[in-house]
Amino acid sequence: MTKAAGDFQLVQPPVLSRSAVARDEPLRLDVERQKAGWPNARVVVVDEKGRTPVEWTTPPPSAFREGDAAAWDAATGTGARLKTRAARDVADAPPADAVVLGEEDGVAYWAMRGGPDLVAGDDPSEWTDLRAVGAELDALGAGLLTGAVAVLNWHDAARFCSRDGSPTVPHNAGWARRCTAEQHEEYPRTDPAIICLVHDGADQVLLARQPVWPQGRYSVLAGFVEAGESLEACVAREVGEEVGLDVTDIRYLGSQGWPFPRSLMVGFHALADPSQPLRPADGEIEEAIWVTRAELREAMEKGDWAAQPEPGQRLVLLPGSISIARSMLESWAAQG
Repeated sequence: MTKAAGDFQLVQPPVLSRSAVARDEPLRLDVERQKAGWPNARVVVVDEKGRTPVEWTTPPPSAFREGDAAAWDAATGTGARLKTRAARDVADAPPADAVVLGEEDGVAYWAMRGGPDLVAGDDPSEWTDLRAVGAELDALGAGLLTGAVAVLNWHDAARFCSRDGSPTVPHNAGWARRCTAEQHEEYPRTDPAIICLVHDGADQVLLARQPVWPQGRYSVLAGFVEAGESLEACVAREVGEEVGLDVTDIRYLGSQGWPFPRSLMVGFHALADPSQPLRPADGEIEEAIWVTRAELREAMEKGDWAAQPEPGQRLVLLPGSISIARSMLESWAAQG
């Protein structure tokens, strides 16, 4: 494939694509191996709001600047670690509602619903969610929590069989549910969505704002893939529907899980002509603007906490660091 005008790659992996745990399908099917590894296993406990306890190896950043490469490393994050529980302190054997997430360095990691154990000395103030701490976690923690939130959300929503309505029970160490009537199995569901950075191949990128967002908050365009639709066709359709632009040279960038509740964000970039009129979709897009690379870099320098524009300048607030949109914008801004 020839290099298109303005072609680029991500300079850092999307935050929630990082993982150091090996997903192990044979382990999900091997009950004896699960039991044998349980005494040394660790459990990620997640409450109904998606929160889990986190500890810091360095003081939490009081004002973490989004996109500050000097303050963030893909492997180590910014010093946050999951506080997992020893499996032997949870139960004598894997509970029926526990989900095996995988193994790392010979240790099996599981996920379960739960909350702070005050008797055991848990501090509720240490509990936080993936949106708040995803970028700060190391790769192991980010992968574990993203997987735990995604699969536990699915279990919460899949308690009845889609075929006959009978109750379902967990199966294969949490990676399936089996209906009690006909033994039909269902598996964790993921809804694919595209997210596309539209640019002109030179020095301008398109940003858009939803009506429910505060003034000045912008991101790139995104939408769910429809049944029978290819990812590339979805990119062209969504951009056309949302802002009225025709796009060409659709190129893949990367992907990450987005378990809110069960999406997979698939990132692309594509070319469009800035002279083509913008037609924001009524009710979906409040405003769409072309921004220069210099303007985007300036917005990143100010950080997401900027509340007011400088005199004569427009306010541009950007997506948070756990969004793949942020990785895409930072990568495009780094070019040239």
